[in-house]
Amino acid sequence: MTHPAVPLPPVVVQSLGWALLHFVWQGAALAAALSLLMAWCRRASTRYLLGVGALVLLVAAPVITFLLLLPRPRPSIAWTAMPSGAVAVEWVQATVARAPTSPAAPQRPLQSDRLIWLVELWFAGVALFSLRATGGILLIERLKRRGVRPVSSELLKMCQMLQRRLGIDRAVHYCETRLVAAPAVIGLFRPVVLLPVKALTGLSEAQLEAIIAHELAHIRRLDSLMNLFQVGAETLLFYHPAVWWVSRRIRAERENCCDDEAIRACGDAVGYARALTLLEERRSAPVLAMGINRTPLAARVLRLLGLQEIRGGLRGAGLGMSLLCLAGALIAGHGCWGVARASFGMPAPARQSAAIQHASAVAARRKLITLPVVANRQPAGSPAQTSSREPAPEPQNAENSSSERQERGFIEQMRDAGLRDLTVDQLIALKLQGVTPDYVRQMRALGLNLNAEEVIQMRVQGVTPEYVKEMRAMGLKFSAEQLVGMKVQGLTPEYVREMHELGFQPDADTLVGMRVQGVTPEYVREMHDLGFQPDADTLVGMRVQGVTPEYVKEMRATGLKLTAAQLVAMRVQGVTPEYVKALQAAGLRNLASEDYIAAKVQGITPEFVEKARQHGFQNLSLDKLIQLKFAGVL
Repeated sequence: MTHPAVPLPPVVVQSLGWALLHFVWQGAALAAALSLLMAWCRRASTRYLLGVGALVLLVAAPVITFLLLLPRPRPSIAWTAMPSGAVAVEWVQATVARAPTSPAAPQRPLQSDRLIWLVELWFAGVALFSLRATGGILLIERLKRRGVRPVSSELLKMCQMLQRRLGIDRAVHYCETRLVAAPAVIGLFRPVVLLPVKALTGLSEAQLEAIIAHELAHIRRLDSLMNLFQVGAETLLFYHPAVWWVSRRIRAERENCCDDEAIRACGDAVGYARALTLLEERRSAPVLAMGINRTPLAARVLRLLGLQEIRGGLRGAGLGMSLLCLAGALIAGHGCWGVARASFGMPAPARQSAAIQHASAVAARRKLITLPVVANRQPAGSPAQTSSREPAPEPQNAENSSSERQERGFIEQMRDAGLRDLTVDQLIALKLQGVTPDYVRQMRALGLNLNAEEVIQMRVQGVTPEYVKEMRAMGLKFSAEQLVGMKVQGLTPEYVREMHELGFQPDADTLVGMRVQGVTPEYVREMHDLGFQPDADTLVGMRVQGVTPEYVKEMRATGLKLTAAQLVAMRVQGVTPEYVKALQAAGLRNLASEDYIAAKVQGITPEFVEKARQHGFQNLSLDKLIQLKFAGVL
């Protein structure tokens, strides 16, 4: 069973899946260790460094596990200039993984469907949480550009004085805004301190200095860079609660560190605690911004005032739970590691030693059979005997001998077919995936000079010699990698033939792109019926942007005569037939496609046009409406 959604080699998918599973116990162990260490530390800066170190280890753990589990190529087996006994030893070592030395150990495939689904779900989760991070970035850009204005000169002098006191040489911009309700720092290379007007009302000058000093401390410590790393870790390792817990602890200790710096800069812990209390309910800073209000207020205020939180026996219970969690994670990890090694066909040391002994015994028996026996001087025709120190040779089993000859014949036939210097892993993969010498010969006869990995991949994806011949008959030129991509994406000879009949003669990569984006022969015929004769690239662009025949017909019903490029541009900007009809009904008629795009981008809606009319602006052009919108007059 193949899964086109994961275009990776089977061993890579298996290693990645096991690395994700191993991270379950690894993350629990690291979080438990961090909890134990933080329980014995009192300084916020130390706890912050411990949290950062734990998060780095959380990110590194699955990467290291993946690299350790990823099978490495082994030295190839030399078959020339070697005595027959040595050949027997090497042959048995090469086939010991599937030799009948342990009937209870079944062959394991290189890839498990459950691991494939796990990797696919992980990819989907990463994509989903990437949208969260992208939304935060877009929100920050919006905060930078809209609704901000420079602070007053008096406030600017205070900010610059605090900046010099904290030793910050970077250029920092200070702006007032109404889009957030609490102070925040945005931007990594060009930081901006946002000071909301509503949040700052009612604060004394000393309290205001402490609040601004807290934000400047974020800039001096480069906390935005660490926060970006946290968002990346939460995106990649979203499925583990330990990552979110460690990231939450880092954010809490980061705010404590900045609180300490604000107190050192201003010297009034009580006034600063009162300022925090006033800002408690104003929580609107985005996740990618450094906000003063992103951690629980009660703990911070108690810490600033030097009061101890009432915990009772919870601390001891927490330490006990952390120790139990750490021990359980390590025990689970030990068992999980053994299962993972077994799934890759990695034998245990005892089994490997037995396999080598079996190989040596086979070679010894072959040597003993061919040596003349002279010690006991048996007459001709009598069975040969050996010394009492050497075991008597066992009678050869006809079935086992036949099996050995067939296995060795497979290796020699692969060498004759052109696949030489094969490693043990490659031999096992070829056998498990059903790659025959005839398959290799037919592919090479078609001009495909393939190595072992390419042959296995083509066999797994179902690339047959007949498929290659049919695609060649269509005039396509392709490499082995392109051939696999064509098969994975469902590029059939019938699809290519229909595209040729419709007048397209694209190369293999273009055909794959058309197939992936859903450019079907029916879609092309419908566009031809509507009068469009686009090339392959234009068709792909139209299909990607959702330019359907229905969309074209509805746009034409509005009176617009549009080219393919204009349709794509309007679709990209979200100009719908309903929007065009609404603007026409509002009095904006005889506009070109570029005008509708400009109106959509600038936010000119039918409601805005009607509002302008209510204020006495009649028959305004689109340019005037855009100027009114930009100036914010209405």
